[in-house]
Parts: sequence; C-alpha cells; structure tokens
Amino acid sequence: MRFEITATDPHSRARAGKLYTAHGVLETPVFIPSASLATVRGCAPQEVAQAGVQIIACNAYHLWLRPGVEVIAKAGGVHRFMGWKRPMLSDSGGFQVLSLAAAREVSEEGVRFRSHLDGSQRTLTPETCMAIQNALGADIAMILDECCPYPCDHEYTARSLGLTLDWARRCKAAHTNPHQHLFGIVQGGVHLDLRRHSAEETVRIGFAGYAIGGLSVGEPREQMLEVLEAVLPLLPADRPRYVMGVGTPDDIAACARLGVDVFDCVLPTRNARHGSLFTQQGVVKIKHAGLREDLGPIEAGCDCPACQGYSRAYLRHLWLAKETLATRLLTLHNLRYYERFMSDLRAAIAGEEGGADD
Repeated sequence: MRFEITATDPHSRARAGKLYTAHGVLETPVFIPSASLATVRGCAPQEVAQAGVQIIACNAYHLWLRPGVEVIAKAGGVHRFMGWKRPMLSDSGGFQVLSLAAAREVSEEGVRFRSHLDGSQRTLTPETCMAIQNALGADIAMILDECCPYPCDHEYTARSLGLTLDWARRCKAAHTNPHQHLFGIVQGGVHLDLRRHSAEETVRIGFAGYAIGGLSVGEPREQMLEVLEAVLPLLPADRPRYVMGVGTPDDIAACARLGVDVFDCVLPTRNARHGSLFTQQGVVKIKHAGLREDLGPIEAGCDCPACQGYSRAYLRHLWLAKETLATRLLTLHNLRYYERFMSDLRAAIAGEEGGADD
C-alpha cells in the first residue's frame, strides 16, 4: 500500500492525499459511487468517467450469483468485463447476504443462505469471499464481516464482532491477489467499548486500509460522529480510512473533518432514479409543477451533460413521460455534483482558493 498525505487542514483533522492502485492514483478524500452489478445503473462507463468519477464499487455477492465469477475471470477481471479503466473497489457482499438473501444462517464457518434470485443454497465463507474478490480483480477488496442492525444490544454485537474478527484473520490468510489492496472493517455497532476493541484488534491483524462499517444504518447522526471520534484516532495515520455507506454532502464534510479519506453511498444514483437532484441551492425535484416552463439548467455553472444541453422543463417532460434518457441524465448530474463537491473539499483542505468553505 502506498498512501501519501499531501495536505492537512490546520483547523481540523481533515487531510488530502493520494492512494495508489493498480489502475491509477486516487485523490482523497474520494467518493465511490455504487456499481454493484458491474454498472452504474443507466450510464455507460465512459460517461461515468467523464463525470470525473475516480473509482466505483462493485459487489461480490451480486456478481457471484450473476453472471458468475468464472465468466468475469474468463473476461480478464471485472475491469475488462465492464470496460472500466479506472480503479475499482469490490464489496465483500456480507451486507447483501444479510439484507437480501432468504433463510440465512450465520455461524463460525460463514453465512449459509438461499439466493434471492433462484433460491439456490449457497455458503459464503471468508475463504470463498476472498476467492471471489481475487478473481474479480478489483483494486481494493473488503473482508467478510457481519453488519449488525440498529438498534442492536451489547451482547449480540459482541458475539457478532467476535465472528468478524475471526473472519478478518481468515480473509487475510486467504487473500492471494498481489495487485489488490485488502481493507479490514471495524464493527461494534454504537457501543464504544466494542468499537475500540474492534479497531485495536483489526489494526493488530494488519491491513492495507481500514474501513468503519455498520454506520448510517439508522442511528442518529450525533451517534455516528461519536463512534468516529472514538475510532479514528486508533487507526494508523499512514493508512486510508474509509467510512462505509455515509453519503450526504453534509455528512461527508463532517466525517472528512474528523480525518476520513474514503466514502461510498448509493445516494447520488438512487436519488436520481427517484427524480431528486443535488444542487448548491438545495434539492430539486424534477417532477415539480413549477418546472414545467423553466428553460434554465438544473444548476447554473454545472458542466454535466444534463445542465449543458437541456432545460429543467425538458428533463421534467422526459421524467413524466418515463423516458430512460431522463434517468441517465439525472444520474450524470448527481454524479458530477458529487465530484465537484469532493474536488472543492480537497481544495479547501489544501487551502486553495475556490475550495468549499467546509
């Protein structure tokens, strides 16, 4: 792992840096859009890259079930399979097993479940999880963990954490792709003693980077920040820190101030599919009747294809007509908004003019 800190904010713990991967260098703080099925839904990979996206996240669970790892491996890995030339992260699929699969059973071995696609019985173990991600060839792989729901009592969370730590050791032993960085995941719910224990033990195992999972699952924002305040100082300063599933611009800024480097969330793409657009003036609902004759762009000054070529009125027309072009253009706008936001955030940390205030 090569990770360089290039700038720090004198008023907080925020930092900017460079994370080197086999498919390119990431400027951090960085946001990772979801491409669970080896696609950012509705958009071609080239369009996603043109929006400024540095890295996307595929999902081992989904790609294991369909089209199958052997298909992707035969294509030369997930990058070649989908035509994406920039860095990629592969999520372990542990969360999807617990949230989507039927008849699941968690044990020391792993997770036994029935596929949500065809009902076939599968078992995801740490070793299987690593074999899948080794074959996918993503630049960053994640260990298999159990993400506890919120709320979750101390006793269950402690047992779950014990499994996650055991799985972390087995994942590290089974990881064989030398071109891939393996990240550990800190769990422990909202119980600070368990979070501290998880951080200390995960660091003791030793990983290329460290993620904090199990947040943004329904807990109050203040509790999320409290967990980060407790955990982040326990993670190595020379390794990237990744908060999983945190994705509103306000939350990203708050977490970056605490020293977080990497973020991911379905929010920009999912919201676009529901007609909700991010702008510096607030959220725009494209179906709003007030936009029927609005010939201006979604956001003045935005350089995305939607804002450069089309009016709010036209996009509203496409949306109400259920044209697929609407979803594609709205998604590209939200992706571009996030990338502009992250660029401003990095500039602000570096003290450059034109950066975001926070």
